[in-house]
Amino acid sequence: MKWLTQFFKKETAVTATIDPMKSEMLQTPQNNTNEVSKKFLIVGLGNIGAEYVNTRHNIGFKVVDHLAKKEGLSFETVKLGALAEYKTKGRTLLLLKPNTYMNLSGKALQYWMEKEKIAKENVLVITDDLNLSFGTIRIKPKGSDGGHNGLKSIQQILNTTDYPRFRFGISDEFKKGKQVDYVLGEWDEQEKTALPERLDMAVAAVTSFALAGLGNTMSEYNGK
Repeated sequence: MKWLTQFFKKETAVTATIDPMKSEMLQTPQNNTNEVSKKFLIVGLGNIGAEYVNTRHNIGFKVVDHLAKKEGLSFETVKLGALAEYKTKGRTLLLLKPNTYMNLSGKALQYWMEKEKIAKENVLVITDDLNLSFGTIRIKPKGSDGGHNGLKSIQQILNTTDYPRFRFGISDEFKKGKQVDYVLGEWDEQEKTALPERLDMAVAAVTSFALAGLGNTMSEYNGK
């Protein structure tokens, strides 16, 4: 809409005044932009199916499920996933659980970004990370896929690594050759005991992303 604003600036220089109708036209696009900027897409990565519900690889699903439960929200089956809407302090967070399986996660993310007109800066992708100790949070504005199939899919679909991501540590306590079994395995008893507090922290970080912004959220929650 830059051309529209520049046009009216030229009109102002010639006439010295802008009539009420033109003034209203100038203000409308700005208001629409503000509304779009208050909408966020929070994408929890995971695999569908009862056998995956409590696995380490499904921590993305687990975080958005925890937020929905705390706020009394329910997910609705939609195209390419399940969606819940969370509104807080003038912000709208769309919580998405893709139903495409992990290696096609980018398809669901792109569809809902385009449908809801959400910029990639307002997208937060939640995933597991073997390189972080259990429960550790690391939020970054961009980065590599780190060998994660969900992030690989998103990178291929969006053709960029420049989008915010939330890595939740699952540690790397597995024997040689057992990585797949570990990632797709369920939490051990010690992890199950600690998980609720870690999920509370993760939910707080997600909410902060929408309310306080990426930079402030990184400063507050990274490493916790």
